[in-house]
Amino acid sequence: MLFSFSSAAEVALRDYDEFDIPAGTHLPVISLQEFSTAYCEEGDKVYFETTLDIYLYNKDVIPAGTKLAGYIDKKNEPIIGTNAAMRVFINKMYLPDGYEIPIKAYIYTSNNNIIGGGLTPPAKYIKMPHYQRWAMFRAMGTLQCVPGAERKMGEHVTISSGADLIVVLTEPIHMTHTLIN
Repeated sequence: MLFSFSSAAEVALRDYDEFDIPAGTHLPVISLQEFSTAYCEEGDKVYFETTLDIYLYNKDVIPAGTKLAGYIDKKNEPIIGTNAAMRVFINKMYLPDGYEIPIKAYIYTSNNNIIGGGLTPPAKYIKMPHYQRWAMFRAMGTLQCVPGAERKMGEHVTISSGADLIVVLTEPIHMTHTLIN
């Protein structure tokens, strides 16, 4: 007999439960480096670190200090009328003991997870008279500045080192490894 399953020779296994951290979970992080649309390209790696412990079922499932790694998934250069934009995809999570877990997440923004991309201010304003209703017969009015049709050139967007950001999970994380303090 090759294997023996006697009670005296039982191996003490670590007690843990597998669980899922649901999609949509927000992780507060800080940026570990500066990155910008001015000098970064699509595919450049970026790194983050969690700032708070994430608890699930009264367990610290993602401790503070967990490293996250990702890359710039999409980048748009600035143009006339629109600022530069980028989207950052997070694909790896490294627990403080070095255990690596693949994840799918983005840096969260209210603009569909795209950082930047807003409209630029108008290049010039047009002066237009505006008459009040009560003053129509007296020819009294005010001069109002209205934005013109032309817009300024867009600017690059930069995320500084140490910036507070939020990572949102797009798929659940299946956890089989937790740290025991």
